[in-house]
Amino acid sequence: MRTSFFHPCLRRMSSDRGGNFGLMTAIMMPILLGVAGMAIQVGDMLLSKQQLQEAADSAALATATALANGTVQTSQAEAFARNYVAGQMANYLQSGVDIKNATGVNVQTTTSGKSTSYQVTVSPGYDLTVNPLMQAVGFTTQHLSTSSTSVGGHSETQGSISMFLALDKSGSMGDPTATVDVDNPTEPFTYDCNPHLNKKGKTVYDTCTGTRTHYYTKIEALKIAAGNLFGQLDSADPNAEYVRTGAVSYDLVEYAPSKLAWGTTAVTSYVNALQSGGGTNSSGAVNTAYTSLTAKNAAGNDAEDAAHKLKTGQVPKKYIVFMTDGDNNDDSSGGRSYDTLTKATCDTAKSKGIEIYTIAFMAPAGGQALLHYCASDDSHYFQAEKMEDLLAAFKAIGAKASAQVTRLTN
Repeated sequence: MRTSFFHPCLRRMSSDRGGNFGLMTAIMMPILLGVAGMAIQVGDMLLSKQQLQEAADSAALATATALANGTVQTSQAEAFARNYVAGQMANYLQSGVDIKNATGVNVQTTTSGKSTSYQVTVSPGYDLTVNPLMQAVGFTTQHLSTSSTSVGGHSETQGSISMFLALDKSGSMGDPTATVDVDNPTEPFTYDCNPHLNKKGKTVYDTCTGTRTHYYTKIEALKIAAGNLFGQLDSADPNAEYVRTGAVSYDLVEYAPSKLAWGTTAVTSYVNALQSGGGTNSSGAVNTAYTSLTAKNAAGNDAEDAAHKLKTGQVPKKYIVFMTDGDNNDDSSGGRSYDTLTKATCDTAKSKGIEIYTIAFMAPAGGQALLHYCASDDSHYFQAEKMEDLLAAFKAIGAKASAQVTRLTN
């Protein structure tokens, strides 16, 4: 066969463009699919990276805040942060991804004086399985990771206080409350029994012994309540650097006080030694509380202010805690002159910026009215109708005073 026959055929084939599009499409299709898959995957990765960053930011901030607030301890911070990240990412992760154990956590604690800060760095990461289009061109996973750092903390500033208690120890404070003594729930007692006639025909009785429920007396309740208050102050000021306390007791007369001193040791002993007895006259004791808090030193300056300034450089907040279970009595007007004197002292104390807390403990209307008058405001007045109310009142006073002693600044 002659070559002249093939030449025209070859020329026609080389000049025919009809199959080029199909050929080029076949060649380019994998590339186009890969590019499309990459575009979709990049969008997914950007969204996943944003979700991961938000989880890291939230976990770092939450952990630093929890450390500063005392919600978690340093030893618990790593687990707290990892659980937080896992919770934030729970709805976004692919099945089988263990982000909790793949999250790094670093906590640095810095203490300066009474200021503590916590720097928390949270670094989560995981492998994201790519879409099938990406897998078609050879990719299987893409590693995503991020990091976030947050600092949280607080500084403690101490506030100085001076507190003086004026406490009723009158005879009615020996009366029982309705609260059973948990340490000694029963007590023995004697009573007349077995009446019979003696040789002279007179009715006489034998003496019998029995047991009965033992209730706290009012003064026992007072000692427990005051002890709780002193414990709160000790917790806020364990080194007795910022708190000064004193106390005076009274019935119809005023007794020698426990003078203002650092801490609560002296005042605790004083209160624990109280014994009930006598009538009621609050005027002298309240005046002693006021004058003790405002006495002048040899230089003519406020003695309490000077004592605190010397030790802490601060001017103290001053408190009177005034408690009674009855009406003033035993004067020519049934105790009303004592009320007048007590009110005058309360007015003067409040005008000097002294806060007065009052507790009417199972007191009649007259005693309640006096203490309501003397309180700095309604929130400073407590009407305790049972022992539990008395304990709660002293606890509330202790909490407010302790908050003045230890003030947290975030």
